[in-house]
Amino acid sequence: MTTDTDTDTDTDTDTDTDTDIAMADPTAVLHCRDVHKSYRQGSEQVAVLTGVNLTVAAGEKLAIVGASGSGKSTLLNMLGGLDDPSAGEVWIQGAAVAPMSESDRARWRNQHLGFVYQFHHLLPEFSALENVAMPLLIGRVTPAVAQERARLLLMDVGLAARTSHKPAALSGGERQRVAIARALAMEPGCVLMDEPTGNLDPATAQTVLELLLKLNEESGISFVIVTHDRQIAARMDRVVSLRDGRLYHVGGAP
Repeated sequence: MTTDTDTDTDTDTDTDTDTDIAMADPTAVLHCRDVHKSYRQGSEQVAVLTGVNLTVAAGEKLAIVGASGSGKSTLLNMLGGLDDPSAGEVWIQGAAVAPMSESDRARWRNQHLGFVYQFHHLLPEFSALENVAMPLLIGRVTPAVAQERARLLLMDVGLAARTSHKPAALSGGERQRVAIARALAMEPGCVLMDEPTGNLDPATAQTVLELLLKLNEESGISFVIVTHDRQIAARMDRVVSLRDGRLYHVGGAP
């Protein structure tokens, strides 16, 4: 056993082996096997991921922790099909990402994944309702159906009275709740989150956390959350730490 010391999330011990031996599991919402990622900096090749294996089950809440610069966001981009690994394989909802064309990959992401970032990335010229409806319209849902689903989602996140407000008229917590509603619009199998409470004050962060737990319980959607927030990590089903390019189990079910 080794001690996880490169994350400020907690001091739990972690195992000295990878979290999963990633098998082709058609029931998994996300799955990667022996994923490597390196970047060229000048004349040097810098390795960020050096053999990551991970399987995310339906309905699972997973936290990824680790020191700043350890590659957590890079890994999230691999899992979301936003970037290609240098080596290894990624499956989203049972489908291999690598063989897909860019248009097919975008369509598959739209159907099966949601994304929430530290900064909400809402479109400033559109209302909360229009922002939430956007993935549905991209997915070729009719405008009437898209608007009704967006309205119901905003109601679910406590923003029924704010549907017509543009992002500039919303608080930070409200903007992040709109972003969460948008991520849920297509009823994805999994939502990937990169520091979703990192830009919020503690009280608002707690409100967002309770909302996420409620949505997971009611919808069964999986969450993969990159976070430095100890409260978030403690409430997940499983916590893994990214260190030296590989994942190590920290807490929860192995």
